[in-house]
Amino acid sequence: MCYFDHQLWRCGYWRWGNFREQCPKEYRTGETCGLKLIYNTYLEPGVCKTCETVSKKQRRMSKMMEDVDRWTCEGNRRATIEKTQQEIGVLQVQIGELCRDHEVRKNACSY
Repeated sequence: MCYFDHQLWRCGYWRWGNFREQCPKEYRTGETCGLKLIYNTYLEPGVCKTCETVSKKQRRMSKMMEDVDRWTCEGNRRATIEKTQQEIGVLQVQIGELCRDHEVRKNACSY
């Protein structure tokens, strides 16, 4: 039962922070017993790194979709449209994985 800081973002994502206090069960200096307890929770005002990454990928995907629509109206850019649509598919998969990982971490018990 060693104590650690706990960081919590607005979106619900959390992570363990720095080691703060050693419990009486562990007698070796610098070692922890393996059981983590919260010493102090720090509320972070912004969004987590995962949310920032998802937001960037969504903006990029939105721009690509606008480009595809524009190129479709212009015509004679079939290869560019196909390549961009493949990249959009890859981005959708990446966004899905990031959102799934974010939800798993958000719903995991931190204490």
